[in-house]
Amino acid sequence: MAVIRENRRMLGKLLIVACAMFGFGFALVPFYKKLCEATGLNNLQQADEVANTQVDRSRTLILELDANTRNELPWKFRPTQSSVQVHPGQLVQVTYEVRNESDQPVKGQAIPSYGPQLAGQYFRKLDCFCFATQELKPREVRQMPVVFVIHPDLPRDVGTITLSYTFFRVEGPAGSSPSGTARNATGQRTGT
Repeated sequence: MAVIRENRRMLGKLLIVACAMFGFGFALVPFYKKLCEATGLNNLQQADEVANTQVDRSRTLILELDANTRNELPWKFRPTQSSVQVHPGQLVQVTYEVRNESDQPVKGQAIPSYGPQLAGQYFRKLDCFCFATQELKPREVRQMPVVFVIHPDLPRDVGTITLSYTFFRVEGPAGSSPSGTARNATGQRTGT
């Protein structure tokens, strides 16, 4: 009788642990979204809002451009220029070129990163190919623009920023955007 009682007690404890694990797993996604919202992390798939900023011509920043692909992606990806000089508050457009080296259509998603990481908080992308999955036809070459502003509140000790994009292979529908904004093949917004 004591063994049955202990087994029932153990079963009860295991059910409580299983329910707690399920609840934690269920709550993890909204918790992660709130954490990212609060810290500004993983805010990669949406355009920043346009704000009226004054150009700070007393400061010149060097923006270094970098491009990478993961090994499984048969694309050549590069910025059309390696660096640009910008003033905080200035509206800037830079272009990247991507080429599908394979004989098959391939989809990819670009993920940006910033160096120093702090600079990402002041980097406002208004239009970017990284907002949507890109599909390239076999041997297709495409010019992809990024339009951005570096906010004038960027700390003065930051003189050089590196903007790096890494393309990852994606399975699924091309042009899908987690933010729900419709975009065409170059990542530009459509009228919707």
